[in-house]
Amino acid sequence: MQECFDTVIIGAGIAGLYTALNLDPAMRVLVLAKGSLERSSSVRAQGGIAAAIDSADSEDAHLNDSLIAGGFKNNTEALKILVSEAPRTVQNLMDYGVQFDRRADGSLDLSLEGGHSHPRVLHCRDATGREIIHRLMEAVSLNRNITVWEDAMAVGIRQILGGFGLEVLREGARVPVAAGSCVLATGGVGRVYEYTSNSASATGDGLLLAGQLGARIRHMGWMQFHPTAFADHQRECFLLSETMRGDGAHILNAEGREFLGGYDPRGDLAPRDVICRAMRAESRRLGDDRFFLDFSAVPAKFAEERYPNISAKLRAEGFSLTEDKIPIYPCQHYLMGGIDTALNGETNVRGLFAVGECAHTGIHGSSRLAGNSMLEDLVFAKQIAEELNGRTGFSAKGGSFGLPGRTGTEALPAGLRTELRAIMQRAYFIEPDPAAVVSGIERVREIRSMLDGSRFALTRQYVETKALANAAYLILKEVL
Repeated sequence: MQECFDTVIIGAGIAGLYTALNLDPAMRVLVLAKGSLERSSSVRAQGGIAAAIDSADSEDAHLNDSLIAGGFKNNTEALKILVSEAPRTVQNLMDYGVQFDRRADGSLDLSLEGGHSHPRVLHCRDATGREIIHRLMEAVSLNRNITVWEDAMAVGIRQILGGFGLEVLREGARVPVAAGSCVLATGGVGRVYEYTSNSASATGDGLLLAGQLGARIRHMGWMQFHPTAFADHQRECFLLSETMRGDGAHILNAEGREFLGGYDPRGDLAPRDVICRAMRAESRRLGDDRFFLDFSAVPAKFAEERYPNISAKLRAEGFSLTEDKIPIYPCQHYLMGGIDTALNGETNVRGLFAVGECAHTGIHGSSRLAGNSMLEDLVFAKQIAEELNGRTGFSAKGGSFGLPGRTGTEALPAGLRTELRAIMQRAYFIEPDPAAVVSGIERVREIRSMLDGSRFALTRQYVETKALANAAYLILKEVL
């Protein structure tokens, strides 16, 4: 039986939940979580949210730091909205009960991160994303107009009379859902790489859905790599937060020496892309790709209190946060490109919106400033909600549709994801390898073509693999 809603939000991280909370309570809202609410990429966010709230800081300084980090390729109109709304957004989070860390005098504890000219990052120890998600989940549970389906994946979308018709895979069954508007909040594409900070849900599903409707997708080659992932060779990398360098950590080369100052005067506080390229150059210079994070100059008591989760993780792996040199190496972290949107979050397809990492607002330019990602989630979720709240006569009441016939039963060939990850790691890690891009895109085209059609059984694994092949193709096509 067809389900009807005014708005469907695909994705249940910070961007998706905050969009739902800001919609008119009279609207019927469905939020689709591909897994559980506890497993979004937002939960893994450690660092915090940037906002110019200190008297010595300013919105202009925040904007300028973002422009520098983004190579001056940012959309300045969108960026002005971001930095001007940041203080109000932080207050809204506190109104929801988010407990940002404070100093002994009760003032907010603001951290300094790479690329920032002032301490302006608010945090909840080293688990800011988890704290925010939990508070938003609590608020959502109190809103009767918001329905949340966990373990539910949108696997198809098309335009119908009055809005959109979605095919949702839920508990093994295909469910038709009609909606007046649709918000894509599906996160990034990190699982197309061998090593990423992203959760298992980051497979580029929103890009695949947007493409089915003809939405514009831009700057897929704008990929950010994080310099300080714990080097334990796990696919899902554990990050050593950027705020650690603001608190006195140093990156060391294979010889155990500080080296970043020789590549950039900002040293350990340079933006992420600058540090990653310096690490790559240093590994070539020494013929050794080992790197370490040294936090030994920081008092152990402070380190344990400020970074309890990082400390516990390292302790479980046999390392002391302040006594050992921690092995690190860059990993894929964030997509700056994505589904192109206007300032209100809407795509070129009327009624289709995108927010968060899957969206391209242009805020970040070619490389994101630390602390701006969760801020973007929140600020532009509110922009979208305000736009939808101001519209009338836009609902799914007149729209009905049937699910497309599907007879495919063939099992997905083994090893396709592994192959895609290997291609991407060779072709575009920190910087593109032209020869590997050329050979890689040809094989990605073959995989993408093979996955089209309906010969394979409609499963989450199939749709995610198709989305990953689509993402890999879009990335390599741009950097070719």
